[in-house]
Amino acid sequence: MPLSFLTADGVSSVDDDHDEVPAPADHNRWRRPYRPGPWRVAIAAVLLLLSAFMLLATMIVAFVGAWGGAAFCLLAALAVVGSAVQLLRAGVWVSPAGLRRVGFFGTRSIKWSEVGEVRTVQQPVRWLGLPRTVQGQALTVAGRDGARLPVLLTDHNADFLSRAEAFDRAADAVGAWAEEYRPVAV
Repeated sequence: MPLSFLTADGVSSVDDDHDEVPAPADHNRWRRPYRPGPWRVAIAAVLLLLSAFMLLATMIVAFVGAWGGAAFCLLAALAVVGSAVQLLRAGVWVSPAGLRRVGFFGTRSIKWSEVGEVRTVQQPVRWLGLPRTVQGQALTVAGRDGARLPVLLTDHNADFLSRAEAFDRAADAVGAWAEEYRPVAV
């Protein structure tokens, strides 16, 4: 499963097949308008390293002949690998169909027709997703009916901690997608 990343200037970092003609409005192609941050990648790398040791333990336990223990070790290693993949998938994804916020435990999609405005605000934000809050910037989205939806991005999450310029580029990219695909209010 390739994870495509779209830079702020609209250039995809995934090499597409040039033989294929892309559909004019491919509503099923979701893209992340920014790259995962170093904190997110480092945590996923540590989890994958841990899973390698767990798979080695699975092999050792299987050679000993304890099939129940080997099955348990294998399931635990697969759970750690799944957690690392889900951690890398987490973030904001966009497509012509709408906006998607992928979390570790759940995903929420919003059609562009339901989006009222996307803006950056100063507010208390969670530091690396932990309960501790600090003052920072957050990219928020409001529904057409005025309903507040969950915060999309913050400058203190695993993608943008100590990377203010990257947060600004990502917020601008999501805002550009909103301006392009959100219907004009009547």
